[in-house]
Amino acid sequence: MGLRVLIVASGLTLAGCGVLPEREAPVDAEGEVRAGVTPNVLVRPQARPDQEAVAPQTADAAPEPEVSVGTLGRTVASLGDASQSGLWLKTPLVQQERTGRVFYPETGKSVAVTLIPIEGPVTAGSRLSLQAMQELGAPLTALPTVDVFGA
Repeated sequence: MGLRVLIVASGLTLAGCGVLPEREAPVDAEGEVRAGVTPNVLVRPQARPDQEAVAPQTADAAPEPEVSVGTLGRTVASLGDASQSGLWLKTPLVQQERTGRVFYPETGKSVAVTLIPIEGPVTAGSRLSLQAMQELGAPLTALPTVDVFGA
């Protein structure tokens, strides 16, 4: 009887050793974990500014898409003024008006546009013309992330 109890208890103990799915903990602007995070949340290590980021990849974790080589950057684009016709992107990624190209990875489509500078940090969002959004196949009510290339 005692052996049976020991075997059942061992089986129940091992059954609880399943692997929890990895989730990122919510962090504030300084990279600190916010209060109220449950203990089963795994936090990915943050690289120091003087070191290159090294994050281990697990077999089932999808890697972050990388910005294509030669781009001016990646930006989140909202729908610009629909009354302004043409193919354009108003973005803080450029300092002066120039020709360029916008690539939308979700559809694999790209379109030639006029890049128009706007004020703000390069991490700020951009505004994409209605015609450019349509040609890229991007949903008009979404905030698509696009790669921006200079000509």
